[in-house]
Amino acid sequence: MSHWSERLAGHYRADEACVVVTLVAIEGSSPREPGAKMLVTAEGASGTLGGGTVEHLAQERAREILAAGAGNIDGPALESFTLNDAIDQACGGRMSLLFEPVWPAAFRIGLFGAGHVGQALVRVLADVPCRIHWVDSRPGMFPEAVPGVAEPVLAEQPEKEVESLPDGAFVIAMTHSHDIDLEIVDAALRAGRFPFVGTIGSKTKRARFRSRLAERGLDEATIDGLTIPIGLPGVGGKRPAEIGVAVAAQLLQWRDAGGRS
Repeated sequence: MSHWSERLAGHYRADEACVVVTLVAIEGSSPREPGAKMLVTAEGASGTLGGGTVEHLAQERAREILAAGAGNIDGPALESFTLNDAIDQACGGRMSLLFEPVWPAAFRIGLFGAGHVGQALVRVLADVPCRIHWVDSRPGMFPEAVPGVAEPVLAEQPEKEVESLPDGAFVIAMTHSHDIDLEIVDAALRAGRFPFVGTIGSKTKRARFRSRLAERGLDEATIDGLTIPIGLPGVGGKRPAEIGVAVAAQLLQWRDAGGRS
């Protein structure tokens, strides 16, 4: 069986909320030693606290936490269970369990382009609680060490990946091709479900994109949803790392404003 941390990472990658239940202390007899862990999701569980009624009760409590949702849970909770005849476990001991909910990242980013600037942006966001769907059409562009927040996707037609992004994702196009960038922002704007759609570029590129999007039938209000150039105003520099910082700052500003500039 895989280590509990590997299973936890799997739930996180799958955007599946779970609760890590840890046996932190025992008094008297207990079927497991402190440190035993169980991961509980809405549909199943892995690992064991020794079986029996306490394990069942712990799974029920974990699913109550999941059902309550992230906004209604303050954080980890410590609860104790006495092993007696009342719960059909007459060991006579006591188990203290720590319930730690792990929620999927609410900050989702669709990043198109794994060039120098795209890699710089991912490095800046590496320690931010987010999930990045990182797309490029060119083999060999992703770095050997990809931060855990990012999922690299090699796609022959990057714009098709827009469909797979969840509602509320932030869409960034910074590929090697203006034509590909245009296809990506066109698809994202037409979807009408992303609070931020932006692409790297100059004011000249902005004028050209607005004109071409209008020729494709997008109305002015929809086109106004495109941010170009991207990057927090006032944060200058043309180096990839500087651009990465400016774009990350702008995304965080939008996130904290609830998806509004």
